[in-house]
Amino acid sequence: TLSLQKMPLFIFFTGEQQGLDIWCIMGTNVVPIAKSLHGKFYTGNCYIILHTAEVKSGTRRHNVHYWIGEEAKEEDCLMASDKAIELDAALGSHAIQCRETQGEESDKFLSYFKPCIIPVQGSFSSHWRRSGDECDGTTMFRCEGEHVARLREVPFSRSSLDHKAAFIVDTPSKIFLFSGCNSCIQTRAMALDVIKHLRENRHCGRCEIGIIEDGKLASDSDAGEFWNLFGGYAPIPRDVPDAANGGPMTTSPKKLFWINKRILVPMETHVLEREMLKSDRSYILDCGTEIFLWIGMTTLVSEKKTSATALEEYVHLQGRSSIGRTVIMTEGHEIVDFKLHFQHWPKNVVQKLYEAGRQKVVWLVDRGCVTLLCTEEQEQLYNGDCYIIQYSYAEDGKDYHLFLAWFGQDSVQEDRVATVSLMSSMADSVKGRAVVGQVLEGREPELFFLVFKSLIIFKGGRSTAYKNSILQKSNRTEQYQKDGAALFRVQGLRPDCIQAIQVHLAASSLNSSHCYILQDGASFFTWLGSLSSPSDHVLLDRMMDKLCPLKQSLLVREGSEPDRFWTTLGGRSEYSKEKCVKGWPTDPHLYTCTFQQCLFKAKEVFSFSQDDLATEETLILDCGEEIFVWVGLHSGVTSKEHALDFGKMFLQAGIARDGPRSINDTTVYAVAEGDEPAFFTSFFNWDSSKQAAAMLGNSFERKLAMLKGLSPKMEN
Repeated sequence: TLSLQKMPLFIFFTGEQQGLDIWCIMGTNVVPIAKSLHGKFYTGNCYIILHTAEVKSGTRRHNVHYWIGEEAKEEDCLMASDKAIELDAALGSHAIQCRETQGEESDKFLSYFKPCIIPVQGSFSSHWRRSGDECDGTTMFRCEGEHVARLREVPFSRSSLDHKAAFIVDTPSKIFLFSGCNSCIQTRAMALDVIKHLRENRHCGRCEIGIIEDGKLASDSDAGEFWNLFGGYAPIPRDVPDAANGGPMTTSPKKLFWINKRILVPMETHVLEREMLKSDRSYILDCGTEIFLWIGMTTLVSEKKTSATALEEYVHLQGRSSIGRTVIMTEGHEIVDFKLHFQHWPKNVVQKLYEAGRQKVVWLVDRGCVTLLCTEEQEQLYNGDCYIIQYSYAEDGKDYHLFLAWFGQDSVQEDRVATVSLMSSMADSVKGRAVVGQVLEGREPELFFLVFKSLIIFKGGRSTAYKNSILQKSNRTEQYQKDGAALFRVQGLRPDCIQAIQVHLAASSLNSSHCYILQDGASFFTWLGSLSSPSDHVLLDRMMDKLCPLKQSLLVREGSEPDRFWTTLGGRSEYSKEKCVKGWPTDPHLYTCTFQQCLFKAKEVFSFSQDDLATEETLILDCGEEIFVWVGLHSGVTSKEHALDFGKMFLQAGIARDGPRSINDTTVYAVAEGDEPAFFTSFFNWDSSKQAAAMLGNSFERKLAMLKGLSPKMEN
């Protein structure tokens, strides 16, 4: 038994390794739980759970949860909240803390213990008088959920059955699955994962499995055995509608309190603003189905404990011990769901990284048709036009095709709409695995540049719609002329992947972090920013050969420019002289998405894996500046264009970000089940043997075949 009365003791054994650390509250002591017992929670106890993950920036991210058993004592609840605060302080006050009540656990918490957690009656101290998970009698569980299993033990009785959920009956010799006729396919598939877990852990892998479908009796032997357990068959009563669905939805008014020595002081306001939260105070925001505790960054640990105690007291006094979610966070580390309740919350910007590259074909879109560009024009785009790029390659003996619709910043809506439609038709017509994506100039992912290797983007355009739009404008835009003046910013990933982007012809377009090519008729200057690197200079030389072959340029270093240089730019002016630093790539998040009755909904899938790509669903992998719309074979999405629309709705909804995102700022890909490219599968521990694109049936039927050791049937 380890006593954790002093905060620093946490530091010596927590958060150093990825994964889980779990402790049980026992009186005034906090007892560490062995890895072999993770996922077993006793209903009479409270637990502290620390989840540690390494993010792409190389740092560690911590999430702290404290779990409250339905039979736990109130003093244990207070102790758990205190110790969770201490643990967060020991980790630098960066962790998000969540209060988890038995039966109401968050999806994120349950995702740590896939396929399920099974609460055990009694207290942890009784563990020493028990051994293993042997199944001595018959146990019955009610199973709900789609990507995480919500398992609850129910009385072994016919009256426990209903049509809405899946039920698992675990007997000493056989495990039965009863699927309610109103349960969804994914719930049934999750129940199979639980059965597999029970067979391996309670029956040493030696146990028969019986499958019973609600309402289908016939002469099935499994059904006969199942109903004999209850004394024979009898019909199950019709489901009673949930109270929550019986009337119109009502939204609870938000209540904001600041905590003054455990006393909650109401704050009268109709609109929540970020400026209302002071760094030397703590606040409780009650949103009805969820409660947030926000702790200012200058708050002492003792005051944080007082705030956590006030939260526990508030929950108990309100009679809401089983509220949907309670979250504790420190200033500067707020979750998106909390920030969405406030107006004008400052936004954060994130970035990302990738790799690929091989063959390409480029078409210009004009008048609703495509024109194939000749070889010398394949690496020259105009920012007033739209293009379709087809990139074809072979990988693992399979043919892949990546179609990208590129929209120049000055392109017109007419061309953009036509480009998406034409690209979808082209992708549907090719043999092999096709993925489509939309890219806006200035927001290209690195994958886009790797496909081109060398690329020049000029100002102006050649499409009829663009030219007509220019004629209608009073101020004409810049159009690149071979014998005119132009300024190009040179950038690149490496010597064989470089770009020259034409920018506005003015000194204000310069930046000390970059190198530039300035054209003045037949004369050229190459300008080296003072913060540019030797590798940037190599890129500049290579691009000069591409842009102006056989031409000599005058090398100019920042601060030593001749007068003619400034004259060409229209005179001297201020420009950025700060070092451009690339941000860390963001960690990906996976969401299930639905669109029903003109309402778009998304729900995050935590601790996601390849197994979460269910064939009945449409999911979105959000990687910050890029999102992937993954479409299951049995989902309701009917085309790649339809899938891209899902991506637009996701961005407009502002899911998991600081508000809506523009389609112009994000690259959107549509990926079909079975056609997943490597730049998508790299976000998963991908097992090609699980690639179920050709397997016959829904996710439940596929898992059942594998569970019973059968070879899955294949689609033609």
